[in-house]
Amino acid sequence: MPRVWRNSGADQRIRAVSGLEVIVEADGGSRGNPGPAGFGAVVYAADHSTVLAERNEGIGNATNNVAEYRGLIAGLSAAAELGASVVDVRMDSKLVVEQMSGRWKIKHPAMIPLAEEARALADGFTRVTYTWIPRAENAHADKLANEAMDAAAEGAVATTTPAWSHATGAPTRLLLLRHGQTELSVDRRYSGRGNPPLTDIGRTQADRAAKRLAARGGIDAVVSSPLGRARETAAAAAAALGLSVTVLDGLTETDFGEWEGLTFREAAERDPEVHRRWLGDTSVRPPGGESFDAVRARVDAVRQQLTTDFAGSNVLVVSHVTPIKTLLQLALNAGPSLLFRLHLDLASLSIAEFYPDGGASVRLVNDTSYLDD
Repeated sequence: MPRVWRNSGADQRIRAVSGLEVIVEADGGSRGNPGPAGFGAVVYAADHSTVLAERNEGIGNATNNVAEYRGLIAGLSAAAELGASVVDVRMDSKLVVEQMSGRWKIKHPAMIPLAEEARALADGFTRVTYTWIPRAENAHADKLANEAMDAAAEGAVATTTPAWSHATGAPTRLLLLRHGQTELSVDRRYSGRGNPPLTDIGRTQADRAAKRLAARGGIDAVVSSPLGRARETAAAAAAALGLSVTVLDGLTETDFGEWEGLTFREAAERDPEVHRRWLGDTSVRPPGGESFDAVRARVDAVRQQLTTDFAGSNVLVVSHVTPIKTLLQLALNAGPSLLFRLHLDLASLSIAEFYPDGGASVRLVNDTSYLDD
């Protein structure tokens, strides 16, 4: 893969300076995770005004986390070549920063040798510090990484397209996160436009989901339902990612009308005929509420907005069980029975991709593995 190794003309003068302090900013990414991957790293003088060196390379098919570590290794190597003794590493990968700082354990086998290589380089300096920064503050390294990924993707377009599919182009990937637990969800009650807050367990779920998403990286935007339980869950993820939250009304939960707060049995006993028809006909509305057909129309409008505004990007969508099921239904081109047969846990993550030619695929459904960490 193409490689860019650039040092400034001032390097030789800098090498002679004892106790040189530098800033290393590094980034890595993967289009497909795994997919065509690359890293970028830039070394600044301590005042952040002068670029001393840049590193940039495509690394073939790899995950985001592997690419992030490769960026760190390249940045530390460049700092060593410059004769630095004190290094301030700044990255937007919370996973790498926390693992290299010793606060998080390294569980994935593929990360262990990369972390060991980075630590071996770090041992050659007098002092190394690791600081997490928002993605917006890591723009130079991000640009270098994207240049490397652009070059890597030229020969690997097929890796970004799902098997057995004719979809072409870079997809808009929607990471679909359901909100955390509320008191109504504990009792399995219809919870639509009511606005119960997250429980303590719900906030823990939101924090664990945020940690997983920050470790994954590569997310370009966060959008949320306007309801408080979703916005609270989205806020935790956005803080971990260094992003802001955009509220989209179309992502709100179904309006269950007079069934709000009732259990399944209570609603069936209250309005037996309407409830029976509602379970088999998506055009039927709960008394005073909203049909699933109406939900589909507004959710599809959101999908079209996101695939236009964030074409080819990764977007975290924090919403509720019905809108998320609807987005998966749209991606699968499935019938209405999916709404009643698909189970989605609280704080679960699913992933749907929508391609510019109209194709779509589902990569993940109802992942909750991170809730047990």
